Formats: sequence, C-alpha cells, structure tokens
Amino acid sequence: MTDIGQIDDTDIDLAIDEGEAGERRATELASRLRMVAAEDPDLAQDLVEELIVALDRAMGGTIRQHLDGPALGVADRVLRAPEQGR
Repeated sequence: MTDIGQIDDTDIDLAIDEGEAGERRATELASRLRMVAAEDPDLAQDLVEELIVALDRAMGGTIRQHLDGPALGVADRVLRAPEQGR
C-alpha cells in the first residue's frame, strides 16, 4: 500500500461555480491578511487601505455602497484622505 500523505480541502479546488471560486479566493485573502496582521499590524492596515482604494477605483467610485459598519467607516476615512503616493 502506498502512502500518499495527508490531503485537505485546500489541495482539491473543485469550484461549483464562479461565486464559490470567488468566495474561496476571498477567504484565502482574508486568511493571509490575518497572518500579516499578527506579524505587522501597521503593514496589514496599509494593505487594507490600499485594497479599499483599488476596489473603489475598479468599481467606479461605488465601494461605499457595498460596505456597512466599521468597514464603511474605514472606507470613508481612507477615501477622504488625499492620495499620498498612491
């Protein structure tokens, strides 16, 4: 008998549809941001702010319409600030 090692759900990526594939990518991004935040909270905050700016640009300035609560507050703060080196 051959031992092929442990297999977990991250080894097999069989998305049922594009929505599920997008959700998996978003979950992976959130996981990576949490790892960065554990090591360097300031860097993680900078990455989140840059992501908000990029998403807002890609969505034609409508990112706020898709956020609520604390996320909306962060977006309002980041998008109101003058762009410095972005």
